[in-house]
Order: sequence, then C-alpha cells, then structure tokens
Amino acid sequence: VQLQASGGGLVQTGGSLRLSCAVSGRTISNYFIAWIRQAPGKAREFVAHIYWTDTSTYYTDSVRGRFTISKDGAKNTVNLQMNSLKPEDTAVYYCATGQIPARTPGSYSYWGQGTLVTVSS
Repeated sequence: VQLQASGGGLVQTGGSLRLSCAVSGRTISNYFIAWIRQAPGKAREFVAHIYWTDTSTYYTDSVRGRFTISKDGAKNTVNLQMNSLKPEDTAVYYCATGQIPARTPGSYSYWGQGTLVTVSS
C-alpha cells in the first residue's frame, strides 16, 4: 500500500486547512485509514480514523468537533478537514493504514510521508 499526504501549510489561529491522503497499491475495503500527527519534540499522536467499508469514524478528544475525516471513493483518497485550528495543532501530519481500529500509532502497518501544518498565534 502506498499513501501520499498533501495539503499542509501555514495558517493563523482559527483558520482552516484540508489535508488529503491518496491511497494506492491494493484494495483497502477492509482497512482503517488514520491521520496521526507528531508535534516538535513530542511522540506521535493518533488524530482520527475512518473505516473504508462503512465510513465509520473515530476522533481523539482534542480534535472532535473541529476536525472531520472523510473518504472520496472515486479518487481513493481520505481527507481531513481541520477547522478552528489552534497553535497546539502544529505538527507533521501523517496518513497511515491498517486492518484494526487502532488508536496507537504503532499499530498501523503502512505510512505515507508527512505534511507539515503550522498554526500561528
């Protein structure tokens, strides 16, 4: 499985960004696609995941209500719409995939390269 993340950038507090993860290489109908982030000097943190088959989702508490994860089946992409951004959302954001609904980053088998999101105060 290959994953390609894009869409990061610099935004002011309260602003919005939309990240995309293009997935290729195999059928992912029974896979979970996750967004995971790593802030400077910190460990990787689970953000959200979506189950490709039924689009069920899960969010970590700190982003619930502000971020929305969705899929575009026609383009084989998973998007992360991020609203009401805060400086503490600053991180490198990775997309990853695996076959269990994990909330620990190490449980995901395949990873894309990261995309940097910087939220200025």
